[in-house]
Amino acid sequence: MPSAELVTDAPSRGGRLPPAEAGYPGGGDGGGGLIGDPARFGLWLFLATLSMLFVGLTSAYLVRRESGDWLPLRPPGVLWVNTAILLASSVTLEAARRRLAAWDLSGTRRFLGGTGLLGAGFVAGQALAWRELVDRGFYLASNPHNSFFYVLTGLHVLHLVSGLIWYCAVHYRLRRLAIAPGDDGLRLFATYWHFLGGLWLYLLLLLFVI
Repeated sequence: MPSAELVTDAPSRGGRLPPAEAGYPGGGDGGGGLIGDPARFGLWLFLATLSMLFVGLTSAYLVRRESGDWLPLRPPGVLWVNTAILLASSVTLEAARRRLAAWDLSGTRRFLGGTGLLGAGFVAGQALAWRELVDRGFYLASNPHNSFFYVLTGLHVLHLVSGLIWYCAVHYRLRRLAIAPGDDGLRLFATYWHFLGGLWLYLLLLLFVI
């Protein structure tokens, strides 16, 4: 991968990332549309595949729920705290995007750092939720509802950890000024992160409301 151009020009000088750089992780959409931007197209293709995975699991969940051995699982209280943390991380990420568009690099780093901390806090909180269920005697194989809870939330956390790895790459590039102030250089990462936030809300509705 070619190294990103170091961008230090002031807004009046029109400093921007070259179009070829905009599609790399953390880059913008390059203004070339979905098909014209391989990185953006690849991300949406991956999200479509991930959506189909959860659609399949949802179908299996709805069918299995009609079985006679189904015992409803009472959600751990920490799940609602986790939800608030994940939603807050999306808010701080959007704040970072606005600061980047306004050429406020210090503000961008500050809010982006908050997103990373909140994301890590969500993962830790989910580990606490699993631990609470184990302490209550609700294991993976105890009943079908337990099994789906562990599988669905486990897959979500796995993809969120992948998001945190991407976050580290984005944060590193921002510190090197390889993401141009004034451009939407966080767009791809934000798309993935917000998708995971929406997916989490969907899973809560599926598991404990519907």
